[in-house]
Amino acid sequence: MRILAIFALCIAAVAARGNRIVGGSVTTIGNYPTIAAMLYSPNAVTFWQDCGGTILNNRAWLTAAHCTFNRGAVNRFRIRVGSTWANSGGVVHNVNQNIIHPQFNPNNLNNDVAILRSATTFSFNNNVRAGSIAGPNYNVADNQVVWAAGWGDTFSGSNQGSEQLRHVQMVIINQNTCRNNYATRGILVNENMICAGWPSGGRDQCQGDSGGPLYHNGVVVGISSFGVGCGQAFFPGVSARVSRYSSWIGSNA
Repeated sequence: MRILAIFALCIAAVAARGNRIVGGSVTTIGNYPTIAAMLYSPNAVTFWQDCGGTILNNRAWLTAAHCTFNRGAVNRFRIRVGSTWANSGGVVHNVNQNIIHPQFNPNNLNNDVAILRSATTFSFNNNVRAGSIAGPNYNVADNQVVWAAGWGDTFSGSNQGSEQLRHVQMVIINQNTCRNNYATRGILVNENMICAGWPSGGRDQCQGDSGGPLYHNGVVVGISSFGVGCGQAFFPGVSARVSRYSSWIGSNA
């Protein structure tokens, strides 16, 4: 979810990232077999890639709560696994359960975590694998290298997404710096969140990358949640901090 910079001063609540990785390059699902695309259809007929997420096991998939909250019945969602492409290839699975974190706050995106359960099992192979999830004591220091992947916009406001999977290298931004910067817009950043970007800007997750994984040494440490614009140095991307939810994830996957 992203707030367009031109409107940000007028908006108190956080706006969710809609649809490409900023400042990155194309990649393939073979490099990120744990990522999958969430497809959505308001009429449960015509589906398109809407968010990203991480495969947890052969039936469950981790994403952002704002991707699934208040969006209708589970037959409006699908999960595409094993494909480099947003809207083709791989295997598409129906969803039979949408589990949203009980303390999710749609106004400030605190606890922005959800799990979708598939009606059918994922078949694991070189392009489909379960992700490694950060445990409760997993900490990532400032300036540590992290990677994000997804099918979202390549610049703020393009609203086109990327048909091919893209990835970008970023670094962890100091929590206090991130919190204070967002506070200038009245936006909450707390310990349930982790910030990543690039000191000079130009690298980020963007609209359509919501729910997608943030990787540190191959471990999923973040779930893409929100930001102001995309690729702004002053406003790094904010993700739900997975280590705060490892117990809940394990109980509901």
